[in-house]
Amino acid sequence: MSRIGNKTITVPAGVEVEVADGNEVTVKGPKGTLTRQFDVRLEIVVDDGVVTVKRPNDEKAIKQLHGTTRSLINNMVIGVSEGFVKELVIEGVGYRAAVEGQTLRLNMGYSHPVIITAEEGLTIECPKQTQIIVRGIDKQRVGELAANIRAVRKPEPYKGKGIAYKGEKIRRKEGKTAASGK
Repeated sequence: MSRIGNKTITVPAGVEVEVADGNEVTVKGPKGTLTRQFDVRLEIVVDDGVVTVKRPNDEKAIKQLHGTTRSLINNMVIGVSEGFVKELVIEGVGYRAAVEGQTLRLNMGYSHPVIITAEEGLTIECPKQTQIIVRGIDKQRVGELAANIRAVRKPEPYKGKGIAYKGEKIRRKEGKTAASGK
């Protein structure tokens, strides 16, 4: 039994959820609109500000889809009402970031600056040279852009230099030690 799939989704005020033919769910809110197609074998019901996902049987594949579908719809509702934020922190001497419009310019110790352009619907902010904030209404796209920024220079385990998520624990390794006298 899927515990996540059986939970209901409470729709906050100012958010509309519509289910069209073929299980196409559209969620409209103050921050924007998201649309996604779901498997037709599941039944998505919207009733008095509550969204419920029901499955027809207990086959393994259907059970897996049940919980996933409910989570995706919940993320859509949260996205259009509150939005999603990922924060990254840059560690290292000379490493810095700057935003020019919708492009992020990263100086990460390479011979050239790395330029990353935000897709439509996503915003990148740099309150400090060592801090990057990615905002948007689609959780997957926010996480993917943050992961692409982090991949430019992942934190290394010896000095911790690189780009890391805020609050991320970096496993540190001990460096080489001087040879002991014999």
